[in-house]
Order: sequence, then structure tokens, then C-alpha cells
Amino acid sequence: MVDALRGHERFLVTTHENPDGDALGSLLAMTLALRGLGKDAYMFLAGRTPLPGEYDFMPLDDVHRDLPSDANERVLVAVDCANESRLGADPEILHNAPFAVDIDHHHDNTRFGNINLIVPEASSTGEVLRDVFGELGVELTPEIAEALYIALVTDTGRFQYANTTPKALRLAVELVEAGADVHRIFQGVYENVQFAKLKLLARALERAQVYEGGAVVVSYLLRNDFAEVGAAEPYSEGIIDYLRAVEGAIMAVLIREPPRADGPLRRVSLRSSTDELDVSAIARKSGGGGHRQAAGFSSEASIEEITEFVRREYLAARNGSQGA
Repeated sequence: MVDALRGHERFLVTTHENPDGDALGSLLAMTLALRGLGKDAYMFLAGRTPLPGEYDFMPLDDVHRDLPSDANERVLVAVDCANESRLGADPEILHNAPFAVDIDHHHDNTRFGNINLIVPEASSTGEVLRDVFGELGVELTPEIAEALYIALVTDTGRFQYANTTPKALRLAVELVEAGADVHRIFQGVYENVQFAKLKLLARALERAQVYEGGAVVVSYLLRNDFAEVGAAEPYSEGIIDYLRAVEGAIMAVLIREPPRADGPLRRVSLRSSTDELDVSAIARKSGGGGHRQAAGFSSEASIEEITEFVRREYLAARNGSQGA
């Protein structure tokens, strides 16, 4: 991977659609690192969905939503993207690239690059990138450190999820020492909630239902919910964490109908409160994927059908675990 990044000069850096903090932090950090090495790096994000408002404070004005005219001459660098379908609706992004590198930490990554650096035990893709930057001799500037810290703090749930390893905590120290502003990041990501997002959360909480003795919590958002409260699609990010926090919940499910008509009818997010329940295995049965404790998939099925599917799969996983 290091040789590939050193040996080329022009790059197209991208991440998955509907990006989260790890995706955006990794996208920015990789771009800054390449530019710091004197490379030509173009930041690209597929789709037209606005970026989540909690990341407005990040210097992302340079993110392009259209491919450059010379895209087929640039090395594709995909960060925090588990499979090629999440690069966007246009498969040419990958197929036309002369060379592709894939840097990620999702254990079910499809290895779609010519070179793949996948580290499932890493807390975040940002953590993987820090190791790559060390090998490349990239200076850890305050700007790069802050981007990596955003990737790290969001994917570890503010250092509370099971992926918060000693290495992740040591990395946090290094990034703060290099200039990452912890307070500014906390205020930007966690204390800058749009009122419309609060209203959207209220609707999801009102509809929440518990199943299997409280072990499964399911809620949903309808397409007209977004319009009625004035919320964009990214405003639903993080709502599922409130469902997972319910006492006794082992699996949380949020079914949402995106407010735009050019995508799947419904998107489903899954979260597990225990490493024993692999929700990515459930997601893969519907063409999705993700982490053991955080995954998702798209579906054309009804809310009722999706609810029955996730309940059935939860019971199968629980019974399989008990049988083992």
C-alpha cells in the first residue's frame, strides 16, 4: 500500500455514500496527507445527499460531487468503504480507474481494490491511516490530527464501544498532542444538534416498539417525516443509538424511508449491544454488511416485513449461539 501511494502522483480519494465521521475524517486526512507529500489529490463523494450537519465545522469545502475530467487517469483511493456498491450508483468510478487501493477496517470488506489494506481489529479507518502515514513519513499536522481524531472518536462512540482498544486510546493521546482540538470537535459533533433533527428523533422514539422480551427494539421514519420537520436524510444519523440504549436491548433496528426518490425504498440500520450478536451477518442476508455491532442494508420490503425479518434473524442467531 505504501509503495502504491508513493509510486503514483494523481489520486481520486473517496469514501462511501452517506458518510459518517470515520468516513469524512479519513477522506480528509488521506487527502491532506497526499497533498503534504506533493501529490495531486482530488476529494470526491458520490451522490447529492448533503453532508451531516454535525460535520459542518470540518474543512470540507473542497469535496467535489462530480468526477474530474481525468478521473480515468487517477489512482482511486477508497477509505472506510466495505464494498464497491457503496462508492456510488455509478460503477464506472471503480471500473474506469487505472488502479485502485482500498483501506478499511470492516471485517466483511469485499477487497475490491488492486491492493487492499483491511485491518478488522482496528477501531476505525482513521487508526489504519495513522499507521500508513507513519510508514509514508507524513507529518502529523494539526489539520491531519484533527481529521483522524474525528474518525476515531465517532467510530468508538466517544471511546465507549467495544472497539476502544489500548491502541485506540494511545492514538487519541498522540493526536491531541499533535494539535487536535478535543473541545472544538466535541462541540461540533455532539453539541450542535439541529432542531429539525430533534423533531425527527421524537418521531422515531414515539414509534419505538420492543420485541422478544425487550431484547429487540425497532422503530421507523417515513419519507414525509423528513419533509414535515424540515430534516435532510443525514439528520437520521445517530438516532439508532438512542434505541440501543434502552434497558435490556441487545439489538436495535431503525427503518427509514429516504426523503429522495432516486434511491432504495428503505434503508435499515442495525446495532448490537454485544459482540456475541453479529448484526453484519444479518445485514449480509439482505445484501448489506458492516461491523459485527453496527451494520445496515437497503430493502424494498414493507416496514412490517423488515421487522419480521430482523426478529426472525435475531432469534435464529440467539438460538444458534445457545446451541453452540
